Amino acid sequence: MAEQIKGNMVSGNPAKALIGFTLPMVAGNLFQQFYNIMDSIIVGNVVGEEALAAVGASTAITMLFVMVAIGTGIGCSVVISQLFGARQLEKMKTAISTALLSILGFSIFLSVLGSLINRGLMHLMGTPDNVFEDAAEYMQIYFFGFAFLFLYNAFSAIFNALGDSKKPLLFLMFSSLLNIVLDLYFVAELGMGVAGVAWATLISQGISAVLSFFFLMRKLQAIETAEFSRFDGEILFQMIKVAVPTVIQQSIVSVGMLLIQSAVNRFGSSFLAGYTAATKIDSIAIVPMVAVGNAASTYVAQNMGAKKPERIGQGYRICLSMAAMIGVAIAVLLHVTGDAFIGLFLNADSSSEAVSVGASYLSTVSTFYFVMGIMNVSNGVLRGAADMGWFLSCSLCNLAVRVSLTYAFADVTKGMIIMWANPAGWAVGLLIAVFRYFQGGWKSKEII
Repeated sequence: MAEQIKGNMVSGNPAKALIGFTLPMVAGNLFQQFYNIMDSIIVGNVVGEEALAAVGASTAITMLFVMVAIGTGIGCSVVISQLFGARQLEKMKTAISTALLSILGFSIFLSVLGSLINRGLMHLMGTPDNVFEDAAEYMQIYFFGFAFLFLYNAFSAIFNALGDSKKPLLFLMFSSLLNIVLDLYFVAELGMGVAGVAWATLISQGISAVLSFFFLMRKLQAIETAEFSRFDGEILFQMIKVAVPTVIQQSIVSVGMLLIQSAVNRFGSSFLAGYTAATKIDSIAIVPMVAVGNAASTYVAQNMGAKKPERIGQGYRICLSMAAMIGVAIAVLLHVTGDAFIGLFLNADSSSEAVSVGASYLSTVSTFYFVMGIMNVSNGVLRGAADMGWFLSCSLCNLAVRVSLTYAFADVTKGMIIMWANPAGWAVGLLIAVFRYFQGGWKSKEII
């Protein structure tokens, strides 16, 4: 029965609910980033600097599509969360079925499109000649696995929408460990190089997606409801209204990386290798703050659906405190051990210039992680309330500041402006989101 369903955050202690929900999300996202980092560590140490640069040259593109996949799942989950909070369980199941069918079709379309434009896109980004072929091959294999990538992220988002953040953690742990084993086998044993890293990612994501599907079906079967539709155009339209701005917002991070990558590529493979190593560390360092923002989004969506907006302010303050404390702690860690982390990817003696670039990037950017964390939480509230116009405005302004600063000062600073552009963008996004929160217009938004 509805009253017996676990995972709701519309009653009880908000701090207990949010912490219990967020911690598995943080751990799961860390595992996801962990195996991405292991790809680079293994290929950088086993194959060499040029191979690491090849993976780095394609990172901006792969992250763009990863963020599209994550954004699609999160966007659909807002509608599912609100229906779950409102206990409209038949419509909730219809929304889940509609989301999965739509995402499957979308992922197949992007897979075909990506395969067609792969090499042209690498040329457009100015990928160095000495790493071009490896980078293009890596991307081609990556495009093959898009259905697994998109569906796995959709399954995780649906579990989170239902208040179950533990299942995605287990699947990510399994996927991460399998990915590392396959990396070592394909790259170190079989000598497949960059292509081996791509195949390891595809296979591990595929197996995880299949397992996630079966466990999600079991969970939904345990929720007793009347008959529901497999596909509903009206619900799809509601999800698109939330998903499109969310996809844009999630993609903005990667669009910014893509544009900045194009500016960085012309400074040579050593600069590119150092920047690649630093962004790998950066991507895992910001995961906890991103997870807190996503938790805030689910919390707000469920309470909006349950018509309990009075609980949102307390949850917002709890998430702000969590994100700020995590950001400060990670910044201190990276200031002390930044060189050592970069050294995981590169030999300090033979790649001293690359190590110096990466360490400088981490030292500067990490100082402002708390700003990024607070921005993500504030954006999460707007997204959970389906206040998509303001939510998207925050992200677009963030992107505009980052890219404009990079292109305006890249040559003058010999590329080092990249370490200041991100914090400047975060600050602008934060100001807009906080203004909207206290202005209060988000409280009147409804999608169900």
